[in-house]
Amino acid sequence: MNPNTFPTKGNLILAKSSLTLARQGYELMDKKRNILIKELMSLIDEAKGIQSEIDVTFTSAYKALQKANIELGINYVQDIAMAVPADTSVRIKTRSIMGTEIPLVEHDEMPLNLTYAYYSTRESLDEARYQFEKVKKLTVKLSMVENSAYRLANSIKRTQKRANALKNITIPRYETLTKNITNSLEEKDREEFTRLKVIKRNKNGI
Repeated sequence: MNPNTFPTKGNLILAKSSLTLARQGYELMDKKRNILIKELMSLIDEAKGIQSEIDVTFTSAYKALQKANIELGINYVQDIAMAVPADTSVRIKTRSIMGTEIPLVEHDEMPLNLTYAYYSTRESLDEARYQFEKVKKLTVKLSMVENSAYRLANSIKRTQKRANALKNITIPRYETLTKNITNSLEEKDREEFTRLKVIKRNKNGI
């Protein structure tokens, strides 16, 4: 038997203290969950907007690329594409929301310097590169938002699990323990009071 469940005043104080802490913990978990859910809903709305913009931009980019392929030839466009330098300006950091680390992506906007002869190409190629540059920026942003939403969703799940454990297991257990110890101590007090009355009555009767 757990000695902390013995009906003593010390154990009653410990049980009440643990019950208070459990209730405070549940309130904190509940507040954290609500804040995370609000943040998640905001990210979901943002992701939907970015995805819609990407879809439109992708459509424009592929139309421009298709036109450039027709006007310049696929092989020529591929050769030009190979000359475009790789973008190494993306940096990933993190920020914390209620203890949940989510990515913070930084991307330096580089000027669209020409890597091909201006007079030997067509406007469709410039338009395709411009549109795909927009797609790249939107994709970087979308990846950050979606990854953040995924991490927040996992954190919400863990927080909900802890809140449920406190609400359905820990708090009821300490409520029951506090009640049982209180009842036992009150019963002991009544027995002691009765015993003292009997002793006093017997003493006075002598």
